[in-house]
This record gives sequence, C-alpha cells and structure tokens, in this order.
Amino acid sequence: MKQQHLITRRRAIIAGLTSLSGMLLPACSQPLPPTYGNILRMGDVLTYKAHRALLPGQSLVKEYAYGDISSFPATGTIDPSVHSEAYGPFLKNGFGDWRLSVEGRVARPGLYSLADLQKFPMRKQITRHLCEEGWSAIAEWTGVPLSVVLQHAGILPTARFVNFVAYDGYRESIDLLDAFHPQTLLAYGMNGRDLSIPHGAPVRARVETQVGYKSIKFLERVVVSDDFIDNGDIGWAWYVGI
Repeated sequence: MKQQHLITRRRAIIAGLTSLSGMLLPACSQPLPPTYGNILRMGDVLTYKAHRALLPGQSLVKEYAYGDISSFPATGTIDPSVHSEAYGPFLKNGFGDWRLSVEGRVARPGLYSLADLQKFPMRKQITRHLCEEGWSAIAEWTGVPLSVVLQHAGILPTARFVNFVAYDGYRESIDLLDAFHPQTLLAYGMNGRDLSIPHGAPVRARVETQVGYKSIKFLERVVVSDDFIDNGDIGWAWYVGI
C-alpha cells in the first residue's frame, strides 16, 4: 500500500508539472521582455509567465481605510524641471497648459489637459505602495482609470503594451492586463489634495499590481504599441508583480 501511495504522489506531481507546462507554453509564441543575458532576469520572465498563467488577472489589490494612511516619502526625482526645460513653464502656469499625449496604436491620438482627465469617471483608492528599496507606505490616490482613457482614444485590437514617458526621462511599460486593471490609474490627487510636485504632479501612473517604480511620475506621454519597446537595462526587472 505504501509503494502504491508513492506512485500515486509521483504521478500527481508529474501531472501537475505537465499541466503547468501546458498553461505556459501557449504564451511562448509571444515576444517577451529581454533578459540581457542575466540568469536572474530570466527568472523575471518566468515570474511574469507564471503570474499571467495562474493568477486571476483582474483581482483587486487590498484597499485600506483612511486611518491606515501613513507618511509617504518622495523618492527619486522630486523636481523634473532640472531634467526638462518643458516642465518648468508648466509648473509656473499651474499646469494650465499642460497636456498628456496619448498616441501610438490608437484610433484617435490626442492631447488631454488636466481638466479633460478630471471630467472622466473618477476613482479613489487607498493602497499600499511597495518600494523596491524595501519600504512601504499607504496613501489615497484619486484619478481616472487608464482603461477609460485608452478606450476614449480608441485603442486598436493589435495593441499589446502601454508605455509611459515622463518629463524626467524615465520610461516604463506594462501589458494590457495591467493597463486595463480597474486600479491602474492616471492619478492627479493624493490624500485629498492635488498631486504635489515631489510625488509626480500633475499626473502620475498608479500600477497597484506591481512594485512601486512601475508607478511612474511626471507623465508626459502614453504610447500604445503592438510590440515590446525595449527601454534598455535600467537595473530593474520589467515585470515586478505583487
């Protein structure tokens, strides 16, 4: 009986691995983010494929109560005007003539003012920001779901990635599953106030399903693409799902 039990467990393990491979292999025909020859970065790709194969794509991350809001340090770039001559005049004008460009694989590319974005249905959420440096903080974010803007711009059926370009030269990209996640925002408010300069004014991305650096600040352009746009090796993984 004991031997039969071992054989049953072995068969179960083999069956499980076979099923896992079956779920992962269909995605192998799609182009994947580069690994730059680093074996750890290859692990990132495995994590990405496993998350997409095994986890529900649209499940919500935990949201918190007002009493849970904590202090939130501003890290990285806190004044993009030192990187971009274009940002300074927007700042002096209270972002009245700032526009977010939505372009690429959309039927109706266009420029969206802060007022335009605020006319769309608003979402508020209190979430935990997990920084790649090891700290975390909780804040309330106010903004428009990215999916709403992409649908307004007429995202094309062939599109697969959404790329963010910021005034400080930073770039990030996400796939459509994260782009259309209900909690992925173009955020213009934080803790009941307009987004401050150090935290990414006038508009930043909030990608709640991934580690903090994917929530890029100081948005200048949103570029929809059919193919993965390689922004080069910045030292961090492309996919950091949580």
